[in-house]
Amino acid sequence: FILLEMVDNDLGFQQVETKCPSQTKTFLFISNDKKVAGCLIAEHIQEGYRVIEEPLPEGSEGEKVMFERQRAWCCSTTPEPALCGISRIWVFSMMRRQGIASRMIECLRNNFIYGSCLSKDEIAFSDPTPDGKLFATHYFGTSQFLVYNFVSGTRSSQPKTDAV
Repeated sequence: FILLEMVDNDLGFQQVETKCPSQTKTFLFISNDKKVAGCLIAEHIQEGYRVIEEPLPEGSEGEKVMFERQRAWCCSTTPEPALCGISRIWVFSMMRRQGIASRMIECLRNNFIYGSCLSKDEIAFSDPTPDGKLFATHYFGTSQFLVYNFVSGTRSSQPKTDAV
């Protein structure tokens, strides 16, 4: 519980219980020096909503990243089937950009449902923060990935998860 509280505080989460704790799986990334460097919490879901792609303005790569971090985002109102919702994904700040979050998702894909490997289209993120949106866009290879709200199981306009 202490780790979850620290992760939630770092992500800007309010302390909220998941809908069904028995349907939740937690993955930890342990560093070589035996410390928790990453945490991914996932749950079974039935649907997600596709993020609607909006064109970036002209400018340098740095300006585009800054714009992407600051702008609001929208998602479709049409639900799509999804099996796994990532309610939280966190990597210790000094260990980010080393592929830890991607490795945790790969582990999730191979272990979430026994004997099956999830496709990327079966995974949704709970309302990502700007950095989370950039990570998901990079991981999925598109800005039109699936999102869901882990509190109610539906869409929400309040960003909650920071996928790093």
